[in-house]
Amino acid sequence: MRSFIVLFLSFLLTTGYSQTKSIKAKYIDTDILIDGNLNESEWNLANESGNFYQFFPTDSIPANQPTNFKILYSDDYIYFGVTAYARNNDFVVSSLKRDFGGTSNDNISIILDTFNDESNGYFFGVTPYGVKRDGLISEGGGTRNGFNINWDGKWDADAKIYDNYYTVEVRIPFNTLKFIEGQTKWRFRPYRWNIQDNEQSTWVRVPQNLLLATLAFMGEIEFEKPLGKSKKKISLIPYINTSADKDYVSDTSNQFFESGFDSKISVGNSLNLDLSYNPEFSNVEVDDIITNITRFELRLPEKRQFFLDNSDLFENFGNTFNEAKPFFSRRIGLANDKQGNLIQNDIIYGLRLSGKLDENWRIGLMNVQTAEDKENEIASNNNSMIAFQRKVGERSNIGAFLVNRETINNPSYLGEEDKYNRVLGFDYNHISSDDITRGRFYMHKSYKPFDTKGNLSMQGTVTYQPKGMFIIQDFVYIDKDFKADLGFVPRKDFFKWGSGIGKLIYPRKGNFNSHLIRLLNINYWKASGDKIRTDSYNSLSWEGIFKNESRLELSITNNYIYLSNPFDPTRKKDATPLPGGVGYKFNGLTTSFRTGSTNLFTYSLGGTFGGFYNGKITSLEAQINYRFQPYTNIGLLLDYNKISLPKPYSSADIFLATARAEITFNKSLFWNTLIQYTNQGDNLGISSRLQWRFSPLSDIFLVYNDNYFTADSISPRYRSINLKVTYWLDL
Repeated sequence: MRSFIVLFLSFLLTTGYSQTKSIKAKYIDTDILIDGNLNESEWNLANESGNFYQFFPTDSIPANQPTNFKILYSDDYIYFGVTAYARNNDFVVSSLKRDFGGTSNDNISIILDTFNDESNGYFFGVTPYGVKRDGLISEGGGTRNGFNINWDGKWDADAKIYDNYYTVEVRIPFNTLKFIEGQTKWRFRPYRWNIQDNEQSTWVRVPQNLLLATLAFMGEIEFEKPLGKSKKKISLIPYINTSADKDYVSDTSNQFFESGFDSKISVGNSLNLDLSYNPEFSNVEVDDIITNITRFELRLPEKRQFFLDNSDLFENFGNTFNEAKPFFSRRIGLANDKQGNLIQNDIIYGLRLSGKLDENWRIGLMNVQTAEDKENEIASNNNSMIAFQRKVGERSNIGAFLVNRETINNPSYLGEEDKYNRVLGFDYNHISSDDITRGRFYMHKSYKPFDTKGNLSMQGTVTYQPKGMFIIQDFVYIDKDFKADLGFVPRKDFFKWGSGIGKLIYPRKGNFNSHLIRLLNINYWKASGDKIRTDSYNSLSWEGIFKNESRLELSITNNYIYLSNPFDPTRKKDATPLPGGVGYKFNGLTTSFRTGSTNLFTYSLGGTFGGFYNGKITSLEAQINYRFQPYTNIGLLLDYNKISLPKPYSSADIFLATARAEITFNKSLFWNTLIQYTNQGDNLGISSRLQWRFSPLSDIFLVYNDNYFTADSISPRYRSINLKVTYWLDL
């Protein structure tokens, strides 16, 4: 009898996560004023739902503070009305700027899976102050890479604060979304970050070991009548930009006036055509400087809007751990000059067609033309990609692609072997219905002039993550002749086998909410020649998450690195590199602590201590942040690496300091300043950007950049100022 009861309770707990909840959306033929007040008579006619469950600190009980919502829709818009109750009105809202951090702000978020494919979706969030965020979900929402906050859609929202609760109104145009005409249901789930109670809750229960944005556990919107054909949307986004700069190295000054445009054209309900002519990206936020003491290139995120819509169709092919990606959009618009320095390469035009063909098929077409730079011997290139993706089963998919870079006009300074590069391949991505099992298998082949045999890239990986544990197995092979000019391939000529296992523990008592113990073993072998082992990484780590979301981590690592070629981790000029053909064994200890995001003052501390090749390393990092809610955020990051190698090899003290200040005067006017100093590159950089959003998705930017040499004395290196105006016009 006892065994029967245990099995029955287990069944209830298991099936509780797969509940199907639904709400009927009421059709209206009027518009609603979006002011945060749910006082229109139409809201009284709408169906209401709620009964949120906790996701954090536990995932098995109802939320402490109720959240209720209603849904209306017309021919042109879908409306959401939300009422969120609270202990008091002491809400945490760190900024008035769009695309706020979801984990550090009280907010209501809405996930929409408009194709019901459990793979791709949209999210929209609103704070009690009416600040918006939005983005795209890919990979089923089960990985952090599948959460893209850089996408911006055109929609409206506002909020109103009352005694011990706030209300939110959201209006999303149907032509901002992609869906299939005639649909009667969408998969959907709202969730809430209640910072003042340190609670995360969701309408449909989600297991705590998964990400809150997962598309595996969703409810449904039932529409009163089938959705019609979305109105054709043609958006023209012209810009003008005037700038002045001075290069103090070459002692040259320039003034520019540029203009161009982007255009977004809806093709039916589910496809979007993006056009760009003479794009200019001076308004894009600068990259963070990162200290790199590894042998390999670092992958930085794409921030340019042209490349973001349906970006997973292009960017997600290839290696799960970014060891071989056939397409990396940041390669377009950058090139190496004659000295090997990375400089901007102008884009003449760009074209992208992407989206759904039907419930099962997705397509992506891209063609971008870059300009010739004769002075720096950079050829004009046509960069293109075609990709197809077919849904398989409930959430899995299989995809195929072709990436092509081809030189135009074949200038004399370009070698024959560099005139073109192509990569052809297919990927199979497996995601189980409950997100417990994930896997990927791919095989890619590259083509170039005078091709030789053996130019493959492939991977097979699987992750099993039931509640309380995870297991991962990973195999990778990259041939020495594999080449992806438009991709990201930091290393070649290796076999890799990786294994990992982890155990999650949720204590019933005490200050900790969870403990995670991980054991990883990763090995690399050279794929050609003598096939020797080149790298081995072993680690045992523990991570504890407190009930206030603070985190404490500790890990012990054992490393082996065989240097095939000489390498200097300090990157000093005229340094004696570590010799190639030698293997190095060393151990290390890493620890870190990070406070939760609920306080006005937050900080993190971390350090790594131990061996480093044939010497030692001490790495320290400290970060502090303070917010003067909701108008100002300031932060300071200090990073220090002390590398001590025996003579005649280089030792170094590498410093990196980053200071940030973000001022949001209101929901339309923002001022960001970033100051970065590193002695690794002898550079002090200042970037300050004033942005006025004078109309929806229309902006005036004033951007000032300044760079200084710092090796001997502070002296100017490069300075620029830009004034850019963009206007979003719906035709």
